[in-house]
Amino acid sequence: MPGSGSFTYRFEEFELDTAHFELRAAGTRVPVEPQVLSLLILLVQNLDRLVSKDELIEKVWDGRIVSESAVAARIKAARKVLGDDGSQQRLIRTVHGKGFRFVGQVGIERQVASSLSVLTGLMSSDAEPDLPAAGGRENGGGRPTLAVLPFQLLGEPGPHDIVADALPADLIMDLSRLHSLFVIARGSSFRFRGADVDPVNVGRAFGVRYCVTGTIERAGADVVVSVTLADTCDGSVVWAERYRGEMRGLQQLRPEIASHVIANLAILIPQNEARLARGRPASELDAWSSFHLGLDHMYRFNKADNTQAARLFDQALALDPYFSLALGGRSFTHFQNAFLLYGGDPAEEAEQARILAQRAVEADRLDPFAHFNVGRCYWLDGNLQDSLDWFDRATSLSPNFAQGVYNRGLVGTIAGSAERADRDLALALDLSPLDPLAYAMVSARALAHVQFGDFEKAAGFGVRAARMPGAHKHIELIAALTSHLAGNAQEAGAWLGKARSKDPQLSAATFFNSFPYAPTLAREVVERALHELGL
Repeated sequence: MPGSGSFTYRFEEFELDTAHFELRAAGTRVPVEPQVLSLLILLVQNLDRLVSKDELIEKVWDGRIVSESAVAARIKAARKVLGDDGSQQRLIRTVHGKGFRFVGQVGIERQVASSLSVLTGLMSSDAEPDLPAAGGRENGGGRPTLAVLPFQLLGEPGPHDIVADALPADLIMDLSRLHSLFVIARGSSFRFRGADVDPVNVGRAFGVRYCVTGTIERAGADVVVSVTLADTCDGSVVWAERYRGEMRGLQQLRPEIASHVIANLAILIPQNEARLARGRPASELDAWSSFHLGLDHMYRFNKADNTQAARLFDQALALDPYFSLALGGRSFTHFQNAFLLYGGDPAEEAEQARILAQRAVEADRLDPFAHFNVGRCYWLDGNLQDSLDWFDRATSLSPNFAQGVYNRGLVGTIAGSAERADRDLALALDLSPLDPLAYAMVSARALAHVQFGDFEKAAGFGVRAARMPGAHKHIELIAALTSHLAGNAQEAGAWLGKARSKDPQLSAATFFNSFPYAPTLAREVVERALHELGL
């Protein structure tokens, strides 16, 4: 087995380049899902011995619990990109009950600058060697990768000093729960310190696409925490925010800052990945690029974009059948078909949504998005308590998962528990004000305030939601019914007209099909309002 460092492995017409993390065939880059490529590198690097299934899971899945079928799927995908299969086993051989071994004839060429030497050089010298772009990801693709650096202290030292390491450590721990990101461990990323750290150099050293940096500065009795998300390919700022609070309350402020940062990154990184993917030829889209583009279309909530999202998720699943997030996205598109009655059999759409959501959970039992989608299916079936249980599981896996918090609030509202539900809805908006479902969070607060009997405030939320980007016919109908309850007939008529222009068949029955209220006083109030509006 070769020693540490970066190598190019040559076999048949292929080149496996560990420095650039890519596979090439006859000099042309081959799109490969990152986990499959990691598996292939592990096997080739150990071509002189058998790699056990336990070692494979430890190295490729970071020791997480995975099924036999998940391992088999990745082996099958690795063989497929090499033109191999389970019958030939020309390059990857299965030793039943033991593991796998790469059996091709391999030539090895050592790279001049390895990731380790790059990291050492950056920390011990002012010189900047000629290095490859961050992980070979200058054009996007693969699971988004992220390094969080220790924050820089500005101004006078004091009791806030400890937060410079503690807050980014919190971020690393909580971001690692989002399976949509690969986060560099603290032991590695915390070796970069100081005011002169360049995100581009961090990207080169770790092969990551994104870098989070921050500063902590004392300002009299207050403390100011600044956080920046940078693209390591060019050092550009993707997002930045400042938080200010009293020095004496810094320990209470710390978890609030972490929650806000994580919720924003969970939205902004996929949006940036979708932007990058749009600039790539369709033939070069890997599973992750297809998934991110699918998300972008999915959240637009119209029939054409939902159809396009479904196609992109299917494309991702063709490359990786056990891609939990893509299974969840495909479930979401079926849910949307049933929720907004885009055509076809709503019951069949709901059933397909449920099947795919369950498959996502089986593929990755620690994925909060998978549990979230199961919860949505129970909501659509009217099984509200089961739905709430699944949202509780999603948020227990990732407490900062704003969409999980929001859906728990919405279902709590239609179940009749408006007080707790409204707290959840307010928290979801606080966590993720830029969320693509922010309009729905606001609209759900309108329904909660209907239960409180505060129709003026309900109408305020309802109309605000209907004016937000992404609002669909149900959001406009909620604006109409809350305006009606508040006594504003003109505004109610205007919003009802907009909702009906999108769906002339809109009725109280279709509304309650999507929002299966428990038999409470709140349902009676909504039913009466819809009837008075002529629905």
